Amino acid sequence: MNRKTLSFTVCMLSAFALQGGASAFAEGPLDVHFGGVLNDYSPSTVKGGPWEMHGTWSLKLHGRSSVADFSAAMTMSGYGKTAEGAVDPTQGGQSAHTHNIELTNAKIIWNMTGCPTYSPATQQGFQIEGTVSLMTGNGSNAAFETTPPSSVLHVCVTGGDLVPYSVPYSNITILFTGPATTHFGTQAIHGDVRTLELLGGSR
Repeated sequence: MNRKTLSFTVCMLSAFALQGGASAFAEGPLDVHFGGVLNDYSPSTVKGGPWEMHGTWSLKLHGRSSVADFSAAMTMSGYGKTAEGAVDPTQGGQSAHTHNIELTNAKIIWNMTGCPTYSPATQQGFQIEGTVSLMTGNGSNAAFETTPPSSVLHVCVTGGDLVPYSVPYSNITILFTGPATTHFGTQAIHGDVRTLELLGGSR
């Protein structure tokens, strides 16, 4: 994460939290922009799996309306097989393709109820959930997706407590339900927070 941006932003977000958390944020004019990367694997049980998943993501929280917009750009590739039909890790990079994912105007939920757990545990965070507005495969509507898209995306951003020597927003997970699970699986896809910026309010 960008430490110069982080130190200032954490102070501001801490002030919001101390003055009333979600209600203080909702009443303020500020927008907050998060960004980072996704790095994980799909289960071997999905078609063509296991897949390596890598990508970048962006999440903008709109302070005036208490909603958020999420987007991700992912690359995925699979593995070849041995003569016995087992996954061969020496044959990576098979069937490489891309996905663009968007979730817009999702209500911000100021708790971690239902979010995946970690060890060691994350201490606080927020989440959004809703039907995706975009789900592509190599630029077109994904073959596994309906038209219009109907997959539901659950995004959690969590981290340490708002105390010294802690990073309050360090982890992200995205989790699909609906048609997208046939490709990504039903498990959480993990990533980390790299940037966090305060912006002027726009909604």
